[in-house]
Amino acid sequence: MDSSSPRDDDHPALAYLHAAEDLVRHIRETQLDAIDEAAEICAQTIAADGLVHLFGTGHSRIPVEEIFPRHGSFPGFHPIVELSLTYHNPVVGANGQRQAMFIEHVEGLGERILRNFVLRPPDSFIVFSNSGVNEVVVEVALEARERDLPVIVVVSTEHCSASTPQHSSGRRLPDVADVVIDNGAPGGDAMIDVDGVEDPVGPASTLGYAAVVNALKCRVADRLADLGHPPTVLSSSYVLGAEASEERFEACYDEYRDRVRRAYGGRRQHSTADTDDSA
Repeated sequence: MDSSSPRDDDHPALAYLHAAEDLVRHIRETQLDAIDEAAEICAQTIAADGLVHLFGTGHSRIPVEEIFPRHGSFPGFHPIVELSLTYHNPVVGANGQRQAMFIEHVEGLGERILRNFVLRPPDSFIVFSNSGVNEVVVEVALEARERDLPVIVVVSTEHCSASTPQHSSGRRLPDVADVVIDNGAPGGDAMIDVDGVEDPVGPASTLGYAAVVNALKCRVADRLADLGHPPTVLSSSYVLGAEASEERFEACYDEYRDRVRRAYGGRRQHSTADTDDSA
């Protein structure tokens, strides 16, 4: 490294990138078994024409949207994004961060959100929360378990285990889960100490979430192919060419629309497995 190149001890950007490498290494070395377990649940759900429901509040909305829809993803996942809990762009004023942070502690809201959907086997559920203790996310996981759905949670295990449960049940998300995946973020999330700045900066959980959900998605695709149900993948024109890419997008969106009927009390048009369509 020449004298003009930044060094770890005096360049916070490099320090963050090295910490990011450590985080991904931690996931690779410690979380593959959990990712495999979660992928098996998801693949069995999707192969059986079910839905893998996805939920998170705050910035934990990011992994929900990272899974589907985007290039390299496929139908079978059902994002549930409640704007009152996730729309932070104004920061202050109407729809501001204060309100969102307040209502994620309101018990009963999780049950009200899920009341809009028909949740039943072979569906499954993934809940994302860095802390894993706030009322709404715990309630959503409890409601999913109440409906006999397998529950996968993605949390910072360091942060979660050191945090006081907020839900009246006294439970954290891992207490409700069939599978727990650690996103690798440290307690408090931010990773880098900067001279002259009182608190650490550079959050980790978004990186950890992205690594986890994309590794999971690849493994689910692999298992679906093994099961004889290779997924219909959203692919760009760079891969397929413009015309074929457009056709693939339409096919994916049509399949998603067909699959998501079950979440609103309907049946997939070609399926006869479900006979009870009541909400």
